[in-house]
Amino acid sequence: MTGSNIDVANFIDSTNANYERLHRAFEMQFWGTKMALSGPEYSTEALTRTKGEMEAFLADESKLAKTRELLESVPDDSAEATTLKMLERTFGCYIMESEEATKFRSEATKIEGQLEGARNKLSLGATIDGKFEEMSSVGLRNKVRVDPDENVRKACYEGLAKIGDFVTENGFVELVKVRNRMAKALGYLDFYDYKVTNAEGFGKIALFEILDTLEEGTRPILESARKRFVQEKGGDSTLEPWNQSFFMAGDVTRRLDPYFPFEKSVEQWGRSFAAMNISYRGATMDLDLLDRKGKYSNGFCHWPQPAWIKPDGSWQPSTTHFTSLADPSAVGSGYTGLTTLMHEAGHAAHFANIAMPSPLFSQERSPTSVAYAENQSMFLDSLVGDADWMAKYAVSREGEVVPWDLVADQIRATQPYKVFALRGMLAVPYFEKALYEMAEEDVTAESIKALADKVEHDIQGGLSPRPLLSVPHILSDEASCYYHGYVLAEMSVHQTREFFLKRDGYLTDNPQIGPSLTKSYWQPGNSEPFLSLVENLTGAPLTGEAWVNELKQSVEEVLKEENVKYDSKRAECLADNSGKEIDLDMRIRIVDGDDVLADTADEGSFLAACKVFEGYVQKRFAKKD
Repeated sequence: MTGSNIDVANFIDSTNANYERLHRAFEMQFWGTKMALSGPEYSTEALTRTKGEMEAFLADESKLAKTRELLESVPDDSAEATTLKMLERTFGCYIMESEEATKFRSEATKIEGQLEGARNKLSLGATIDGKFEEMSSVGLRNKVRVDPDENVRKACYEGLAKIGDFVTENGFVELVKVRNRMAKALGYLDFYDYKVTNAEGFGKIALFEILDTLEEGTRPILESARKRFVQEKGGDSTLEPWNQSFFMAGDVTRRLDPYFPFEKSVEQWGRSFAAMNISYRGATMDLDLLDRKGKYSNGFCHWPQPAWIKPDGSWQPSTTHFTSLADPSAVGSGYTGLTTLMHEAGHAAHFANIAMPSPLFSQERSPTSVAYAENQSMFLDSLVGDADWMAKYAVSREGEVVPWDLVADQIRATQPYKVFALRGMLAVPYFEKALYEMAEEDVTAESIKALADKVEHDIQGGLSPRPLLSVPHILSDEASCYYHGYVLAEMSVHQTREFFLKRDGYLTDNPQIGPSLTKSYWQPGNSEPFLSLVENLTGAPLTGEAWVNELKQSVEEVLKEENVKYDSKRAECLADNSGKEIDLDMRIRIVDGDDVLADTADEGSFLAACKVFEGYVQKRFAKKD
């Protein structure tokens, strides 16, 4: 090895080792504070400090200069060049060639930490029958969807709306201003332009050219759906924000509930992923699935240990922390909890399979595309709504499979109104775009709340069942100006589903899906642009065509297609092998805050750990006579 090659290897190895250490320290604080763990080592101060140390490492200008120097000494098509180019992109996302911007960055981090700490202590709930009942944001949203009493639904919606009052009175106004000052000091149009450019490689203007096409293309579908909704469901009041979700599927959700027992969700996720040949390559995973006071109010998946290939060629498996907010006693929580589990487990599978020579290829921050990160998880959680998936996995505690008539009722209730979900997703990026485009002197608590209401009316046709200011993403640096990624990812989800259906004829239990996703989407990590990865797998550039075509399908067309899939899967399940052990090549610890509920290492197998968890949930949430 020449002296130049030794320099390259030493620089890459040193960068990898130091980043891995700093990344782990921050992620442990992130988990500890978000999960409200009791250990004295966890604090918002330590979270802010470790985040600052990690970002200072990534923002070291001497590292960028050294990277560029070494790039000149290696062949452009070499493995070393691939890693150095990624490092160049990564350092470029964090280096702020402005002392003023650096100061604003530190100030924003401090404000955000204080706001997050206050938000975690906020006592949420609703006044029902004259008595205040404490509930998390997830609990409130669930009652808005399924409670048969309109007064209860309205009270819970009002409880959600109070989050906006709280955040705008506890630092969010100043946070918006400081974020924008930082971005503008760096030469960006605003904070949104800064975030999307770093994450996606193209700016805010280009992004909204894509989103505007989707918004304009689905506006007539929305208007038609709202008119149909009023006619079918019983008048204008059905579109009130506390009524819309309930009248769309509240009754069906309650009837489906017995077929999605939450305590079986871990097992059903494992069976589904195993049938698709998805492996976690020796990973370790902590799952914190149950809602509790003080816990962060949104599901997420993070990696204190990224997966990567070490210099000696050995494999470093990932360590994953992921969480959901299930309340097994609430109607509809099983379906929601399982969907969240499939989503976050999709993230985990993706990042467990990135096989590149640096942990910086397999971390979820810039320059990793938001849309790329969300594509995998949203594709996998989409399966839960498929008739053939339910024909196998939607099974009651008594062993009864969800009947076709109920699946058909769900299709009739939701197919004409799927555009509501699309427009709800679009509302978040359009709100944040407008928010960061406001003149600083106009940014006040009242103007932010008025803007949120205006965007809900403009994009969703009226006030949203999920108030924009209750969306947790807008608060944290990692997730702010992020939601467009869900929209781009959903476009790719429909395109990916269409590809597999054309190639293989089916999705549920398709053993080709895991290997195909691993090769085309997962292994490269952030070494390739999101748009290229989608085109590489599907053979076509990313468009919203597959998504819009699905929205245009009639109820009758969907019923016919889904009935065939349901019947075929039921016939196949007559020769079921459900007793087969599941091997995801992963150690799983199911936790509840500080408590370990089940551990595959202790129980001996995945299914044995599932049984322990199932028993725990049944005992803890047993209905009292």
